[in-house]
Amino acid sequence: MAHRQDQQRRASIHDVASRAGVSAATVSKVMAGVTTVKPENAQRVFDAIEQLGYRVDPLASDMRRAKRRIIGAIMPEFESEFFGQMVTQLESLAEQRGYTLVAASSRESEARETEILARMHDWRVAGVVLAPVRNEHGPAAAFMKANGMTGVLIDRVLCDDAFDTVSADSAAASAEVARELIGKGHRHILVVGLGEQAATVRARLDGFRTTALHLAPDVRIDVVLAETDVEPLRAQLRDYFDKGEFDRGEGRGKRPTAVYSLFLKGTLVALSEFRRRGWHCPNDISLVGFDDAEWMQVTWPAIAAVVQPVRQIAGHAMAALFARIEGEEGPPTARLEPCKVLMRESVGSPANGPHSANPR
Repeated sequence: MAHRQDQQRRASIHDVASRAGVSAATVSKVMAGVTTVKPENAQRVFDAIEQLGYRVDPLASDMRRAKRRIIGAIMPEFESEFFGQMVTQLESLAEQRGYTLVAASSRESEARETEILARMHDWRVAGVVLAPVRNEHGPAAAFMKANGMTGVLIDRVLCDDAFDTVSADSAAASAEVARELIGKGHRHILVVGLGEQAATVRARLDGFRTTALHLAPDVRIDVVLAETDVEPLRAQLRDYFDKGEFDRGEGRGKRPTAVYSLFLKGTLVALSEFRRRGWHCPNDISLVGFDDAEWMQVTWPAIAAVVQPVRQIAGHAMAALFARIEGEEGPPTARLEPCKVLMRESVGSPANGPHSANPR
């Protein structure tokens, strides 16, 4: 009986301090995110917390403060690897500070996004990490401003006058994709984007187009603005190739030699359409996708991708959020994290394949 009670006893802050070889006050400072603690002591505290499974008592904590030790996270969806990994990183970082992460999906709906924020406001969350449906000017950010909520905006944002923002440098990544494709000789490229474009998707398109035209003024860039659902997107790409919309223009009666998809579903559907038509990458057509996924790495040929820095975005977002929670003032900061462009086997030179063949 005594053994069971010992097993069930919740580790205390004093247990953590004893294991880490520091004072309870030092543990408290580390949990609160105080940066004056020596890095080696802070690491020992984090190690002890993990070894002991220590958790802050939320009831005791909430009695001492108006806001709870809860961080809210709202993502447009959880299906993609990018947002799934983002929540995992945010959760880990929140728990290191003794907070609990509550995550919800807006399901690409601005109305639902605002509704979730209202609930989190009622819960008196300490702060929110928001990846808005479209951009920083939507109703969710407006709700946060109107209600004095502490938050950081990530992903589909550029900069804001009230909140810190952290996102991937989409324009620079797309510019690099343009340099790669133009450098390999591609002069007719199809870009697949979203019909209701988020701020970052527009940045991806503009970055690609500007650089491609600068390097090769004669390049032809077709754009298909697609739906996020798979079937409408599949139908749009099928119609694009079936109707020969790319035949317009003297001497331009060939299909595109490369496709650049600005979002993950677009990459998957484009590859599916290629296979339905019997086209192979890179001999018949090249393919690059924004965002990476495991299936893109294990398929053959492996699909070239723009890899977003999930860990860095999450880390800087949580650092900024906790700084604001702890009272840091000053103008909002806008941070862009560099992406990595991986040119895998799905990209080649148009000279190496039968691109001049029948477009069907």
